[in-house]
Amino acid sequence: MIIEWSVKALVIILTLTAGFAYTTLYERKLLARMQVRIGPNRAGPAGLLQPIADAVKLIFKEELIPAKADRFIFILAPIITVIPALIITAVVPWGRSITLFGREIPLYLADVNVGVLYIMAITSISVYGITLAGWSSNNKYATLGGVRATAQMISYELALGFAMIAPVMMASSMRMIDIVEGQKTMWYAVLQPVAFVIYFAASLAEINRAPFDMPEAEQELVAGYHTEYSSMKFATFFMAEYIKMIAIAMIGSSLFLGGYLGPFVDQVPILGPIYLAIKVVAWLFVTIWIRATLPRIRYDRLMQLGWKVLFPVALLNVLVTAIVVVLIG
Repeated sequence: MIIEWSVKALVIILTLTAGFAYTTLYERKLLARMQVRIGPNRAGPAGLLQPIADAVKLIFKEELIPAKADRFIFILAPIITVIPALIITAVVPWGRSITLFGREIPLYLADVNVGVLYIMAITSISVYGITLAGWSSNNKYATLGGVRATAQMISYELALGFAMIAPVMMASSMRMIDIVEGQKTMWYAVLQPVAFVIYFAASLAEINRAPFDMPEAEQELVAGYHTEYSSMKFATFFMAEYIKMIAIAMIGSSLFLGGYLGPFVDQVPILGPIYLAIKVVAWLFVTIWIRATLPRIRYDRLMQLGWKVLFPVALLNVLVTAIVVVLIG
């Protein structure tokens, strides 16, 4: 059992780290296509080795720590940021059980009966790494980026949480497998379009993606909370952001798009991870498309959208869903 868990954990970590590397290439290629540019095409055939070239470059860059920075917290902050991103997908099922070497192996790491609660708890931790990175750098721009991140992530966590409650109410369970299996006949994105849109918008703000990338606003903050970071510490923040993109896509696909469900998945369970991967790639495509299309919004508008629009609408959606579920049940 321990060996099985260890192998699954290793598969998740390797998939996310490799996925992070090639999501950066995917984004750069897509942005280039959308902006009528060429994009990376020098490192390897069609630029496929560009992530490896970037990794080698970052490894050999000089490690700098500001003289007046809080050294311990400065080093700890990138670790606190990346670990939640890696462990959040532990409760996301990739598919149904498959038979391997005469043994039934479930395609998930942890089957937790409060899986959605686990996800919400882990997402609330990641704000600390960004905040501490800004504060420990002893740099006013980095500190401002950290403060912006704190306000933004706390504000949008509320709307995100209420959006995630809607599928929980529809499935009458916080277990991720139950939520996915509850979408056999119809995706919750169709039954809960308001919750789906709020989840998508709030998740962009949670991972600081455009048009909500206020903590990293280069035009105002020089790069925000990671201004003073270099080499592998900078790469760790970069890795955390892209792994969070993948994790948010996996969770959103499971909550609203049927997760691993698809044609013939009952007969061929190995199709489950393939369907989930296709949905994640499509989700990432839309995320990148938004970055290529929409400008960064003003900070006061960002907070207004979170508190005055998404939060009350998400709360109202939960209330209406509760009434409908009780009446139908």
